Amino acid sequence: MLRLFRDQRGVSAVEFALIAPIMIMLYVGLAQLTLGMMAERRSSHAASSIGDLVAQQQASIKTADISQVLNLGTATVQPFPTTNLSMRVSSVVANPAGTAQVTWSQVQGGGLPKLAQNSTPAGFPANLLAAGESVIQSDVRYDYDLPIGAGLLNLLHLHIPTTMHFSETFYLRPRRAAAIACSDCPP
Repeated sequence: MLRLFRDQRGVSAVEFALIAPIMIMLYVGLAQLTLGMMAERRSSHAASSIGDLVAQQQASIKTADISQVLNLGTATVQPFPTTNLSMRVSSVVANPAGTAQVTWSQVQGGGLPKLAQNSTPAGFPANLLAAGESVIQSDVRYDYDLPIGAGLLNLLHLHIPTTMHFSETFYLRPRRAAAIACSDCPP
């Protein structure tokens, strides 16, 4: 019996069996976190890019041009899946009283509603605009599904959310005109 307790054969295998699952889960968790951070960064870059491209326009833009800009925003997020990507670009002008009002708004994807004409966007920063000034507001909402889905996490009895929700808003002043009108945007 004493000989059994002194036997050191197989100690490494037992240590590996105890530590390996923890290390594998740590590795997979860090990989998931890294992918989520990359997806967030790309969605933020998409919001910045679509607003910047519209803000560089002359005094007017057409819906076809806005659609192309939004398509470029979608391309910015790839190779991540874009089925849960929603983008909105809007022109907001301050009326003579200094109240911000939407002049036009276009969306792509189903997660963000189109802003109503002459409405004040929810969450618009106070004192951002003086009377007659305008900004291009670009919004992106992205619901990123983690690659290791709910099935594996439920199998392991881990109750961890498998979808990350990202949203970003940028405000950019038009560069070549006081305001950018949309000549054929529906109200």
